[in-house]
Amino acid sequence: MAEESLIERENGGLVAMDSSESRWVFQNDDDDSDVDDDDNDDLPARMSLVDSEEDENAETKLIRTGPRIDSFDVEALEIPGAHRNEYEMQDFTMGRKIILAFQTLGVVYGDVGTSPLYTFSVMFNKSPIKDKEDILGALSLVLYVLILIPLIKYVLVVLWANDDGEGGTFALYSLICRHAKVSLLPNQLPSDTRISSFRLKVPSAELERSLKIKEHLESSITLKKLLLMLVLAGTSMIIADGVVTPAMSVMSAVGGLKVGIDAVEQDQVMMISVACLIILFSVQKFGTSKVGLVIGPALFIWFCSLGGIGIYNLVKYGYTVLNAFNPVHIYFYFERNSTQAWLSLGGCILCATGSEAMFADLCYFSVRSIQLTFVFLVLPCLMLGYLGQAAYLMENPSNYDQVFFSSVPSGVFWPVFFIANIAALIASRTMTTATFSCIKQSTALGCFPRLKIVHTSRKFMGQIYIPVINWFLLVFCLVFVCTFASNNEIGNAYGIAELGVMMMTTILVTIVMLLIWQINIIIVLSFLVFFLGLELTIFSSVLWSVGDGSWIILVFAVVLFFIMYVWNYGSKLKYETEVKKKLSTELMRQLGCNLGTVRAPGIGLLYNELVKGVPAIFGHFLTTLPAIHSMIIFVCIKYVPVPVVPQGERFLFRRVGGKSYHIFRCIARYGYKDVRKENHQTFEQLLIESLEKFIRREAQERQLESDGDEDTESDDEINSSRLLIAPNGSVYSLGVPLLADFTCPEKPIFEASTSAEVVPFLPGETLDQEQSLERELSFIRKAKESGVVYLLGHGDIRARKDSWFIKKLIINYFYAFLRKNCRRGIANLSVPHSNLMQVGMTYMV
Repeated sequence: MAEESLIERENGGLVAMDSSESRWVFQNDDDDSDVDDDDNDDLPARMSLVDSEEDENAETKLIRTGPRIDSFDVEALEIPGAHRNEYEMQDFTMGRKIILAFQTLGVVYGDVGTSPLYTFSVMFNKSPIKDKEDILGALSLVLYVLILIPLIKYVLVVLWANDDGEGGTFALYSLICRHAKVSLLPNQLPSDTRISSFRLKVPSAELERSLKIKEHLESSITLKKLLLMLVLAGTSMIIADGVVTPAMSVMSAVGGLKVGIDAVEQDQVMMISVACLIILFSVQKFGTSKVGLVIGPALFIWFCSLGGIGIYNLVKYGYTVLNAFNPVHIYFYFERNSTQAWLSLGGCILCATGSEAMFADLCYFSVRSIQLTFVFLVLPCLMLGYLGQAAYLMENPSNYDQVFFSSVPSGVFWPVFFIANIAALIASRTMTTATFSCIKQSTALGCFPRLKIVHTSRKFMGQIYIPVINWFLLVFCLVFVCTFASNNEIGNAYGIAELGVMMMTTILVTIVMLLIWQINIIIVLSFLVFFLGLELTIFSSVLWSVGDGSWIILVFAVVLFFIMYVWNYGSKLKYETEVKKKLSTELMRQLGCNLGTVRAPGIGLLYNELVKGVPAIFGHFLTTLPAIHSMIIFVCIKYVPVPVVPQGERFLFRRVGGKSYHIFRCIARYGYKDVRKENHQTFEQLLIESLEKFIRREAQERQLESDGDEDTESDDEINSSRLLIAPNGSVYSLGVPLLADFTCPEKPIFEASTSAEVVPFLPGETLDQEQSLERELSFIRKAKESGVVYLLGHGDIRARKDSWFIKKLIINYFYAFLRKNCRRGIANLSVPHSNLMQVGMTYMV
C-alpha cells in the first residue's frame, strides 16, 4: 500500500503517503533516530530512507516500523486550511466596498486613465493627418487595442493567472515553479508541497501533454535558464516602466499650460514637471492605503470628466466618429498611409499603458473588484474620451499636439487642468507600486539583491515601500524629463517598456495554460499566436524609432537584467558550493574528539542557507571556539514559491545525530509576500514553541514504534545527563560534550578541559518515555533561560585562479559589489550585538 503511494508520487501525482501505514526502513545499529524520506528523489532511495548525513559505512538492518512521521513533515501535516488573498476572505460592508473601489481607482487605473493626454498626440506626430479618414482609422485602432489588450487579455484572462492573489511577472514564475521544479536554486524539498497554500492541481492521467511539458521543463537546464531569463527581462521592463510612466504622465499633464497660457514655454513645463515629480516620490512612503484613499475620489472625478468631455464633444461636433467601431477603417488607414500607419502603432499602444499595472498591483485588491471597476467605469469613460477627441479633430485637425486640453470647454479648462495633473501624479504612482511588488517578489525568489522593505500597512501586508528603489526611480525620472525634448520621444521609450512586459506576460501565461490550467491546445495556441503576434508587430514599430533617444530605456533595462542575472548566478553558485562543502557526521565526530569541544549553557542559532546537511561554517566555529552551546539549532530562512506560509506551518524541525547531541535543523519557511517584522524575542519564542511541539509529537510516534524497548532510550538519557564542575566550584548542567558518545582512540574527549571535571549523573531508575520527554523539554527551557546567541556565518565566493576571465569578472567584482552593498539577513531581526557572533568563510568556485 505504501509502495503504491510512492509509485503514484513518482508518476506525477502529488499524493501524500498515509501516515498510518507501516513501512520497511533500513536502521543503523548505532542510531535509529534520523530517518528522512526527503533526502531522496528516486523510488529505491525512498524505500531505503537512509539519511545521507549519517555514517555511510554504518551497519544497517531492515526493520518494519510503525507509523513513522518524518520530522520535516511534522508541522506540514497540520493543515489549517487554504490561505487566500485577504481581500477575498473578507465579507465587506457596503461602506467598505465603496472605499475599496476608490482605492482601486487610485492605485490600479491611474496609468491607463491618463493615456488620453498623449495617445493621439504621439500617433499623429508619427503619421500626420491628411483627411478625416485618417482620424477614423486611428480612432478605430485605439478602440480595438483597448478592447483586445486591457479588456480581453488582461481583465478576462491574465488576472486569473494570479498566484493566490499576487500578480506580476514573478508571481507567474512562482506559480510555474510550484507545479514544476524549474527553479535553478536546488533547495526544494518534497515537504514544501505540503504547505496548505500550495494547493496544487494534481495532473490527471488523461492530460499527458501537461505531464510531458512538466517533464521537459524539469529535465532541461536550458529551458530552465530560458524561462528565468524571460522572467528577468519582464521584470527589468517593469522597473523601466516605473521610470518612464511618471515622466510621460506628468509632462503631458503640465503641458496643458501651453494651451491655457500662451506665454508658457517648454523649459518652464519641464521645471514644473521636475517639481511635481519630487513631490510625488516624497509622499510615496505614506503607503498605498493612505494615499490611495485620498487620491481615489480624484481619479473618480477624472474618469467622470473624461466621459463628460467626450459626450460634450460628440454632441458639439457630431457622431460621425462612431463609425470607427467598424474595423474596416483600420484597413483603409493602413492602405492610405502604409509605413507611417505602421509607425503610428507605437503611439497607439500608449492607450493600453497601465494594463500590466492592473496585474502587477493585484496584490492590493481582488480580481473581481478590478474587473468590475474596469468594465463598468474605466473602459466606458476611456472610450468616450477618445471618441470626443476624435470628434474635435474632425473639425480642428491642426490641434492634434494638445488635443485633449484643446477639446476641453473653456469654462471648465482650469478645473480640468487641475484634476488632470492630480491624475497624472496618481498614474506615476501606479507603476511605482507595481515596481515595489515585483522587486519584493524577485528578492524573495533569489533574483534581486536584498533591500530594505517598509510595510506601510499593519492590516494588509502586501502594501510596501522600498526607499532605495523609490529614490532610484526619482533620479532616473528627472534624467528622462531633462533629457528628452518632447513627449514623442518619451512616448516611444514608453512603448518599448510596456510591450516588453506584455510579451513576457503572454509567454508565461501560455505556460500556465499548458501546465496548470490544462485547457484545450487550440485555445492556448490561439491566445499565444494572436496576442504575441499583435505585440511583436507593435514592438517592431517602436524599435524602428529607437534612434530618437528612446534607446536609453533599452540600455536601462539591460543593466537591470544584468544585475538580476548576476545576483541569481552568484547566489546559485554559492549555494551549490555550500552543498558540496557541507560536513559529514563522521567529520563532526572527529572534530569534537580532537578539539575537546565542550558544551556551554545556552542555545546557539546558527544561520545558514542549507536546507539539508551540516553547513561547513559550523566546522569553522568548532575550530575557532573552545566551547559550543548545549543546544545548537541550524536555522535556514527559506522562501518558498507561495505568497504566504501560515504561521502554524512556518517551522520544520529534524534532529542531527542522536538525542544526546541536542542538535537540530530548522527550516523557517516564508512566502514572498510574508512580512518578517518580528523582533528577535518573538522569533525565539515561536521557534522554541515549535521545537517543543516537534519533540512531543516525535515522542508519541516513537512510543508507538518502540514496541516496549525502553532500555536504549534509558541509556541515551544516562549518557546525556552530566554535570560540569568548574574550578570555582560552580556546577553547570551541560548535557554532553559535542558528540561524546563516540570515543576517540587517541585521547578522551574531556582532556582539553584540564581545569574542569565532568561527572556523570546516574539516576536510580531507568526513565520511561514520558520522563524522557519531560527531561528533554526541561533541558530546552533551561538552555533558553541561559540565553540565545545568534551565530552568523557569512559565506563569500571567489573565482578560482584557473577560471575564465568573464567568470572572475562577474564573481570577484560584480557579484561581490552587489553582495557588499545589499541588506544583510540579520537586519530583519533586531538582535543586540551582545547576542551576536559572526564568522566568515570564503569558498573558491
